[in-house]
This record gives sequence, C-alpha cells and structure tokens, in this order.
Amino acid sequence: MRKLLTLMPLLLFAACSGPETPAGTDTSTSSDKPIGLTQAPEDLIAGEVMAVAYSGYREGQHPDRGEGAVNPSDAEILEDLNILVEHDLDLIRLYDTGENSATTLRLIREHELPVRVLLGIWLRAEVSNHEGCPWLDEPIPDEQLAANVVENAAEIARGIDMAKEYDDIVVAVNVGNEALVEWNDHMVTLENVIEYVRQVKAAIEQPVTVADNYEWWIKDGAPLAAEVDFLGIHTYPVWEGRGIDEGLSYTIENLEGVAAALPDKPMAILEAGWATTATEFPELAGEAEQVRYYRELGAWAEAANMTVFFFEAFDEPWKGNPNNADGAEKHWGLFFVDRTPKAVMRGAEAD
Repeated sequence: MRKLLTLMPLLLFAACSGPETPAGTDTSTSSDKPIGLTQAPEDLIAGEVMAVAYSGYREGQHPDRGEGAVNPSDAEILEDLNILVEHDLDLIRLYDTGENSATTLRLIREHELPVRVLLGIWLRAEVSNHEGCPWLDEPIPDEQLAANVVENAAEIARGIDMAKEYDDIVVAVNVGNEALVEWNDHMVTLENVIEYVRQVKAAIEQPVTVADNYEWWIKDGAPLAAEVDFLGIHTYPVWEGRGIDEGLSYTIENLEGVAAALPDKPMAILEAGWATTATEFPELAGEAEQVRYYRELGAWAEAANMTVFFFEAFDEPWKGNPNNADGAEKHWGLFFVDRTPKAVMRGAEAD
C-alpha cells in the first residue's frame, strides 16, 4: 500500500513527467470514473494493494521439466527479495512447495525481511486435456496421471507443513494454478480440487483460495466459490488483444463479471500484467504500456480495496518457446532478467 501512496502524485500531475518516464507514455488514469466494484478494507490480503508474483529463475535456470530443476542460489534469492523490499513490494506470490519456495521462506525468516507470502500448492495433471490444450500434442499416459495424483497428495502435505511452519510469513494459501480452465495442460477435476481445498482448510489457519482465469470463475466457479475463503482471479487484457487504452476498463469488466456471477464473495487479482516484449502482440507490448497499466490498475485497486499480484517480478527466459527469445512469456517482469529495473520501477524508485 505504501507504493500506491508514492504513485498518486504521478497520477495527479502526469503532465510533469520526469526524465525516467518513457517518451509517449500516457500516465492518465480512469480512477476518476465511478469505481463500481468495491470491497471492504479487510478484504485486502495482509493489508496490501500492490503485490507481485515471484519465481526468480535466471538465465540458465528453470524448474523441474522432467530432468530436475536448476534453482537460484541463496544469494540470488536474497538479492531478489531485497530488491522487492526496496521497491515496497512486500507481499509476494509463490507457486509451489518446491526447493525454490522453501529457500525463499527460509531466507525471509533468517534475514527478518518484511515480506509476506501467498504460498502456492501446484497441482499436476490428473486428467489428460490433450483435446482442449493447444500445446498438448498427444494424451498424457495413464501411468503419468497416476503418478501425478501421488505427487499432488505429497504437494498438499508439504503446503500444509510450510503454512504451519511459517505461519508468521504465509498469509494465505493457493491450491492449484489454472488447473481448471479449459485450455490448460495440467487439468484436475473440479471435484478433486474441492477435496484438496477442504484438506488444506481443515489443517491450517490461513485463508485458502484457488487461482484461475476470470472466465472459468464466471462459467463454472460456483461450487468452488462456496469452498474457498476468497476468489483468486487471473485477468490479462493484452492476451485477449486489448490495447492499453482498454487495459484497465477490460480488467474491471472481467472482475465485475465474476462479482455478478458469484456475489458477496471477496476476491483478489492473483495475476494481471503487461508484457514489455511480445512477438505474439508486438504492437500492444512495451514498457510505456506496462507503466500505464501498473499505475492505473494500482490506483483503481487502492480505491476498490483489491489486492493485485502483478505478474511478475523478473523476466524469466526459461518460459515459452526456447527458440523465440522475444516471446511474451519471457517478458512480463517489472525488472529485466539481469535485475535492472524496467521503466515502471525506475519511476517508482525516483519518486
């Protein structure tokens, strides 16, 4: 929330752009329009508005893709955490309970960093969605699906243990990331996700949620909404061909659709962002666009009492097509992979 207080002067005096603001950046905001969707202040996660998704994989590093992970070192993760703290990004989202996440939690405690965590529990495919997922070329073998069920049970157990051990740091737990939306490559049945949520809720004190695409929540989310403490929403206007002039309004439209379908349920944006480079939509991507979306979304979210986990902290070259260095998946960071700040963070640093 402290971040937003420093950004408000920029929103009010956009005509006086400093030297760090990219040429052509539109820093205007629609926050003077009716808010429409508002929540209670207590619906904010850990009292924070702007938060960030964090993995931390650098050049040559990656999670386990079948032959083991290459994780960041302790020193690299600590550097990342200090960078985020310096920019008042004190609430982060982790995606699984693996070594990288365990190290992050340990370092936060050891160094007494003022960082709180939305802990993720990653669910692997229990259903072969090869007919619905564009990049699954063939069915996932039954023996792999069976092994994934066993691993998911272990992941649930690790998540519960971590939430208990780090109950002073973990402020909420997310069970499954886009494991339900129709196009994913790691599908789990709704019935099983609900059972996993019930297991976690019965074992820990923190709020529990599930992260998925806004459209899935609108169409199919009612049974799960009845189980979670708040709704975890993903929304990416730029992936749907929306330019920056529609970025905020389309995000709000998505959230209002969820609120209409699932009324009286608190929500948080667990992913929203703007790529700075993208061969998939080159005319829509850019640092100036990211600056504007971050600032407009942050100003709106503060007024609406909505926590936003901006995607993501640092560019991650391991993602997407290895033969396409300019693919969007690699370029959502607020910082480049070498940890130098992009325009939006340079501006915040200069305030």
